[in-house]
Amino acid sequence: MCLTSQIQRERERERERMEKENSNASAEVMRNKQVIYREKVQGSLKETHLEVRTSSERPKADKDSGAIMVKNLYLACDPYNLHLIKFSTQLGSTVSGYGVARVLESGHPNFKKGDLVLGLTRWEEYSLITAPKTCFKIEHTDVPLSYYTGLLGMPGLTAYAGFFEVCSPKKGDTVFISAASGAVGQLVGQFAKLFGCYVVGSAGSKEKVDLLKNKFGFDDAFNYKEELDLDAALKRCFPEGIDIYFENVGGKMLDAVLPNMKLHGRITVCGMISQYNLEQHEGVHNLINLIWKRVRMEGFSVSDFYHLYPKFLEMVLPQIREGKIAYTEDIAEGLENGPAALVGVFSGRNIGKQVVVVSRK
Repeated sequence: MCLTSQIQRERERERERMEKENSNASAEVMRNKQVIYREKVQGSLKETHLEVRTSSERPKADKDSGAIMVKNLYLACDPYNLHLIKFSTQLGSTVSGYGVARVLESGHPNFKKGDLVLGLTRWEEYSLITAPKTCFKIEHTDVPLSYYTGLLGMPGLTAYAGFFEVCSPKKGDTVFISAASGAVGQLVGQFAKLFGCYVVGSAGSKEKVDLLKNKFGFDDAFNYKEELDLDAALKRCFPEGIDIYFENVGGKMLDAVLPNMKLHGRITVCGMISQYNLEQHEGVHNLINLIWKRVRMEGFSVSDFYHLYPKFLEMVLPQIREGKIAYTEDIAEGLENGPAALVGVFSGRNIGKQVVVVSRK
């Protein structure tokens, strides 16, 4: 009788212990820190437009639902985030963006629990991705996972497709890149150097200019904030003109570049960060040079080139492993620091690719 009572007591204690563990595990998943779009953006993005909240709502991927539930690890901070906020996010909703995540639950046949994925997710600890066709499964983990937000993610593919597919480069071309120390620019410059081009970049501080020349291997670079005459700066760097301009800035820089293009030059328009926070965009006055110099100017979206992602990885992974490509990240620890990190991208506060770390495991 005593033995039976002892066994019952032990079983009761075990049941209580397991219930407590399950309760703690459930509570851990139930807490979901999120970045919310709280105030409409008019003009420049400010931290007050965003708010960090904790939700008790647990996302769930039901069996055969076609969705996956993930734990977000790393989030990308890029200028395109502002476009998503302004045009694709309702007030009171969670901000979205590209990130690296681990699958916790899967209702999709192509993903299983434990898989690492890169794709469009939300700025929160746990997300339900209802269209995982936008996700790539991460197969190569011998490089830092955070690289998949930049070098091996959307910015890397943007640099690859924009330069090789849109620019149509030739060995020996003279290449100018604005916002050259950013997530895309630093890679375009290195791809161009490896291809055999002469490369110059512009950036907004002495530290960034030094990075371009000393770490990323650019032939020359200048701080556009210190140049009183952008036309003169470009003539100094390109006395015979520019074959390829990789456009990330717009405005006054684009206006200065146009007269300095060579005959049959190419301008690839990737972004225009100087215009994103303006209520009224600046005009461009030198467009007639497109006619005089037979310049081809073409914009593109990286989504047009997702099918090239395997080919891109095939090229870039060996170069990373062999140390042929340098890469700089600016890390913000914790989702609560995400709004400040994103705002800083538009003032040039970041050095290299801005990443927000949600969790490292």
